Parts: sequence; C-alpha cells; structure tokens
Amino acid sequence: MNNSPKSMGALTVGMLVVVTAYTAALGSNGWLWFGWVVLLLATVGTIATRRGR
Repeated sequence: MNNSPKSMGALTVGMLVVVTAYTAALGSNGWLWFGWVVLLLATVGTIATRRGR
C-alpha cells in the first residue's frame, strides 16, 4: 500500500483534467467540481496520514 498516495495523486490530477475539459466543452457543472474538491481533500488527507508514519 505504499503507492496509495501516489495513485490517489495521479487520479486527482487526471480527474482535474477531465473536469476542466468537460467544463470547457459543455459548460460548468457544480457537482463535478464539488466531487473533485472532495477527491482532492481525500488525497491530501491520505498524504498527511502517510507522512505521519
């Protein structure tokens, strides 16, 4: 499970690209951005807990 923070970071960056592309192509969707922020906070939490170990 050492790669968990790296995987979550890659997923977060990838989803940022997807949400940004969706917004540019079809217009803004608040739920997509809300979901991305939740994913970002989960990633930051995972990284913070891993650094404490």
